[in-house]
Amino acid sequence: MNITIYDVAREANVSMATVSRVVNGNPNVKPSTRKKVLTTIQQLGYRPNAVARGLASKKTTTVGAIIPDISSIFFAELARGIEDIATMYKYNIILSNSDQNKDKELQLINTMLEKQVDGILFMGGTITDEHVEQFKTSSVPVVLAATYDETGTIPSVNIDYEQAAFEATKFLIEKGNKAIAFVAGEDDTMINKQKHSGYQRAHKESGMALKDEYLIKGDYTYDSGIEAYKQLFALETRPTAIFVSSDEMALGVIHGAQDNGVNVPEELEVFGFDNTKLASMVRPTLSTIVQPMYDIGAVAMRLLTKYMNKENVSEKKVVLPHRIIERNSTK
Repeated sequence: MNITIYDVAREANVSMATVSRVVNGNPNVKPSTRKKVLTTIQQLGYRPNAVARGLASKKTTTVGAIIPDISSIFFAELARGIEDIATMYKYNIILSNSDQNKDKELQLINTMLEKQVDGILFMGGTITDEHVEQFKTSSVPVVLAATYDETGTIPSVNIDYEQAAFEATKFLIEKGNKAIAFVAGEDDTMINKQKHSGYQRAHKESGMALKDEYLIKGDYTYDSGIEAYKQLFALETRPTAIFVSSDEMALGVIHGAQDNGVNVPEELEVFGFDNTKLASMVRPTLSTIVQPMYDIGAVAMRLLTKYMNKENVSEKKVVLPHRIIERNSTK
């Protein structure tokens, strides 16, 4: 039998309004009455109807999180940061995978709005004009996590990807490397552009020539890292160091080199990006840029709660600090 708020009120001999106040945490209920209502709720096994409560309050305490791939260790850590802060502020998460497919992303945004979420956290690749238009016309606030829109109009949480890539490349240059390759992401996102720009700036500031054949594109997977190394291994003049735009691809690069009898780091230095758990699991362990994935997710969720609760927001574009961690894949 479906237990209703009416059943609880009748059994506890109080009004339905009193039961509602207890369920919703309203402090204006006598302790003795609150205890009696809570005891009755437990005895009857009453579960408040979240949909009905949402209709009454015009809030569902639900947030939609759209991410490219929950199986990715990178996005999994982001999702954990989101979930922890959501729980702290008593929000539930609806999580959807978009596969970085534009049509699917746009469809999921509409689906989230149809589900009456109170806000949307979006992690994706290329933010198109269609995305921006949907975000701007959304009935609920939207925050981007580890994602940029070139218009700068959507609230976001990121690191300075250009500066991080510059520091990584400069680190390899200062190790004495004169031939440094870059394994980039294949998608033409703002973040990829910034990483490439940082790689180029380090070369220019050091007076080193850039070689087109040293730029390889992958899809952030381990297999694409192996394939990237195969392409670099086939060059007449091979690089002495490789800066890779994700840790997972960097693992592929390391193993691709080892499969070809190349010693890392004695013959080839490899530098990653993200500092996921993979970086300390590979041998040799991976030098990388520390991108605080958990913190990005947590701060993005907290920023969204501010918008949902109409709190003051002093800065809508948050840039978190990054740093280099040196391990054994570099000399």
